[in-house]
Parts: sequence; structure tokens; C-alpha cells
Amino acid sequence: MILNLLYAGFSDASIARRLGVGHRTVQRRVQRLMEQLRANGRVALGARAQELGLLPPRASAVRTGRASAAADALPHPVRSRPVRQR
Repeated sequence: MILNLLYAGFSDASIARRLGVGHRTVQRRVQRLMEQLRANGRVALGARAQELGLLPPRASAVRTGRASAAADALPHPVRSRPVRQR
């Protein structure tokens, strides 16, 4: 799930809110994924995940105008505090 949300372009904080876990938990899980897939960074993680067939090909996401079907299935993030009107 974290891999799909990273692929969709969500930040660690957004992923944490969506999954109901802490920001550091997401960071640790991303680090663990990078170790498991032997990726040196987040971009390399995405490329490696695609090579292994863990993510859909990027061309289909661009063609449909969507970053990821997984992101569409999730509710929109809830703000932790109200937005101030100016």
C-alpha cells in the first residue's frame, strides 16, 4: 500500500494520515522497502518496483491521466487543523 501511495506522489505525512500511522512509521517502512528492493533512493525504489512488476507501467498512468488507481480508491485526506481564511 505504501509503495502505491509513493508512486501516486503522496508525501510521507499524507501517507501516514491516510493509513492512520505515524510519520516516522512511514519513513521506516519506506527505508525497509528500499533495503529489500536494494534501491538507493525513492526514485530508484519506484524504478525497481516497476522492474519487478510491483507497480503498473508509468505509460498507462500518463495515458489515463491518473497517477494510480490505488489513490482513487482512498478517501481524500482530512486536514488536521482548519484552514484560515484571509
